[in-house]
Amino acid sequence: MTTPTNDVYAREVVMARVGHLIRRKQREIERITRVLRCFFDTSHAQAPEPGQIKRIILIGPYARRSWYEDTRTIDFSDYEFWIVVNHPLFTDERCWQRARDVIRSELGDRCAVDLEIYAKSDIRIAKAERDTFILDRIEAGITLYRASRDAPLGEQERGRARP
Repeated sequence: MTTPTNDVYAREVVMARVGHLIRRKQREIERITRVLRCFFDTSHAQAPEPGQIKRIILIGPYARRSWYEDTRTIDFSDYEFWIVVNHPLFTDERCWQRARDVIRSELGDRCAVDLEIYAKSDIRIAKAERDTFILDRIEAGITLYRASRDAPLGEQERGRARP
C-alpha cells in the first residue's frame, strides 16, 4: 500500500522540508519526527483535555539552509527538536520517555537528539513578553509537523514507527 500523495505527512514531504540536508540526515529527521508523534504517551498526565502535539520544530545548525557537510558532522548528528504541546501537563518527562527510548535504540550511536518540550501557553507568554531567545529560535527553525496543517498518522505510518 502506498502513501497517498495528498497526505501532507508523507515521509517524502517531511524530508523535503529538510531538503538542504544530505539524504541520510533527512531520513533520520523524518524518523525522529514520526517516533515523536507515535510514542507521545499522555497516560502519565491527568490533563483536562486529550494530549496533542501542536508543533515539532527542528532547531539549530541543521535548520539552517546554509548548513554544509563536513568531516565532523558526516558520521554523527546532533539534532535539537522543540515540541509544542497543547497543555503544560504534557511537558512532563514521563510523556516522552518511550519516544526517547525508541529514538535511542534506533539511532543511538549515529546521533544525539535533544528534546525541548513547551506548552502552547509557554509560547503565548514568550510572544507577550517578547522573549527573543524562544521567538528567534522558533522563527529560524523548520516546522516539521504542525497539527493544523499536517495529516494525522494513519495506520501505515504508525506501523512504520513501531520498533
